[in-house]
Amino acid sequence: MDILSDKLFMKKIFLLYLSIAAHTVFAQVDQVNVFLGSSGDHGQLSPAASSAFHQLSIVPLTNPTTHTGYEYLAKEIRGFTHNRMEGVGCQGAGGVLLIQPYLGSGERISTLHKNAEKAGPGFYELGTTEGISAQIVSFQDYGREVFRFPSGAKGFYIDLAHTFNNAFVDNHFERQGDRLVGAVRAKTTCHVGTYTIYYALEVPLAADWRIEGNKIWVTLPEDTKEAELNIAFSAVDSLSALARLERNMPSSYADLKQAAQQDWNQWLGAIQVQGDPELTKLFYSLFYRAIQSPYRISEIDGSYRATDGQVRQSKTPRLHGWAVWDNYKTQLPLLELAYPAFYQQVASSLSDLYRYGKYDFAGPFEPANSVRTEHAAVVLLDAQRKGYDIHFDAIRDSLIRDTARFDFAKPDKSLEAAYDMWAMDQLFEGKDLRYKQRAQSYKAVWDKEFKDLSKRDVDRMSARNMYQGTIRQYRWNVPFDVAGLVELAGGQKEFTAQLDDFYDNYYFNRANEPDLQSFTLYNATTTPWRYQEWVHRLALDTVVQYYFNDNSRGIGAHIDRIYKNEPKAFVRTMDDDAGAMSGWWVLSAIGLHQPLIGEPIYYVSVPFFEAVRLENNGKPFHLKRSGPDGGRYIQQILLNGKDLGRLWITREEIANGGTLEIKTAKEPTEYGVDQPWVAAYPDLQ
Repeated sequence: MDILSDKLFMKKIFLLYLSIAAHTVFAQVDQVNVFLGSSGDHGQLSPAASSAFHQLSIVPLTNPTTHTGYEYLAKEIRGFTHNRMEGVGCQGAGGVLLIQPYLGSGERISTLHKNAEKAGPGFYELGTTEGISAQIVSFQDYGREVFRFPSGAKGFYIDLAHTFNNAFVDNHFERQGDRLVGAVRAKTTCHVGTYTIYYALEVPLAADWRIEGNKIWVTLPEDTKEAELNIAFSAVDSLSALARLERNMPSSYADLKQAAQQDWNQWLGAIQVQGDPELTKLFYSLFYRAIQSPYRISEIDGSYRATDGQVRQSKTPRLHGWAVWDNYKTQLPLLELAYPAFYQQVASSLSDLYRYGKYDFAGPFEPANSVRTEHAAVVLLDAQRKGYDIHFDAIRDSLIRDTARFDFAKPDKSLEAAYDMWAMDQLFEGKDLRYKQRAQSYKAVWDKEFKDLSKRDVDRMSARNMYQGTIRQYRWNVPFDVAGLVELAGGQKEFTAQLDDFYDNYYFNRANEPDLQSFTLYNATTTPWRYQEWVHRLALDTVVQYYFNDNSRGIGAHIDRIYKNEPKAFVRTMDDDAGAMSGWWVLSAIGLHQPLIGEPIYYVSVPFFEAVRLENNGKPFHLKRSGPDGGRYIQQILLNGKDLGRLWITREEIANGGTLEIKTAKEPTEYGVDQPWVAAYPDLQ
């Protein structure tokens, strides 16, 4: 090797080292607070040991509980459960397979009392006053639970019929030596459908088994000081769960924990931020929350169980566990930005619903716990326009049949159904006028129900049979035709005045999704700087909040920051809704929000960090902030060194990689006012 080639070789090695160091020196898992949102009705989250996009999720069942079975302030421990759907309502869902270590004969299972705990992405550790401690790790639907006991009689109590919220359906199992192999069925979130989890559970040191229906006592030898319990899940069949159990058995607890943390670092490292240390911790804690679901349901061989209950084959992994009302405006767009290669799996899995059985909420053969899928057509349109393969021809008939379920009977539902019809019109490329006509019907509804704000019920939650929102909040929910909305409101000046009134008088509801994206509408006014202002106010400042998810407009306001890095993290009654609210904050932090799902356009605001890096499928996209400290307004935007001249950017521009530099100002500016992007949907000619 000559001197020149030797230098080139060393340079390549050095650059490779820098690339690796960028991903490994800064351990994102160390920034995550898994206890965020785990107390009271302030997020409905838990510190469970879990892997990104996998169902197995292990954490204590406390007394009292929250929707996830865990309350941070509670001291009483009644065992450990093995799945949950994070941040959803309806009193929670999941909580299958309760396991309680006990001391004594097992005739009476005593409650344990927490005196110490530690947790992070992939693991949870507990100490109790009774002398029993637990170390738990979860790695891609395999769990290792290591319990340490004081001397004397001891064992495990296993309740195979346990669930949260009385959702248990049935459990069929057989004992195979020191293993239980079976399937548990439970009702989905809100008890609408039924899902099945196949499992294999092993107690290697079991000395004796007593089985009474779904209740099992496993006696351990009295001299046992440490006992393991191993568990594996599958959404396909028990043999797959058993195979997963056996594949992971040779690994030590330390090895599994390291693998789990490395896996989380890979997912969390897709977005790297540089700036305020406390905001960095909040960023990764919320990003962590946004990548819990949907869950992988396919096996290594490509097999997966579809919503018709049949086992199918796919060359790419399949996912399930949807909340496509709650999170389609924020969490799903975030997943697409963060993981372009992974997002094809999301889009294809949603498309599969139209092949094998799609329900607005859930059906009888769900392969994982799920919530709802109403706006799947909007998400598929969005994916198609971002370049993902949807196989539209194969699901065309099912998409058409699904429109028969669109609900135009209530004011809020009518606006939402119009949005879905707009998506159908786009998917059919305007070839069927029925969809455009139904989408345009929103105008008559808006004029009748939402125009007049002098009526006495406009501030009343769930007035006119609407779902968890007010007339003031739902009236902005026409993202596909903002130009038409401006006209209905009386022109731009009147539209701006009404939007100012809405925000300046705190009529918004940040505890739920109906008006989640309403602040983006400022980009359709001559004061887009108010959008830039409200992103920061809602995400970082003290906010006045009058509306709550118990369908009330409180007598007194909740005055606090909405997002805090502590157990009582969110506004009272505010659910995270499968990462919807966490995803909103993460998008705000990087300075990108998509105002219309279905159109690959993003409004730009000032990032919360000096520098942000999106891995972007191997073409890194950087967002950099420069200007005075505390500047929340945009002075200028440079894309790869050239003046962008506008306050929005396309997905294609992001996909090409490069650098977006946002120069900031402390006072509002008129930058970009002359080049707005406003969604418009012209009437039939």
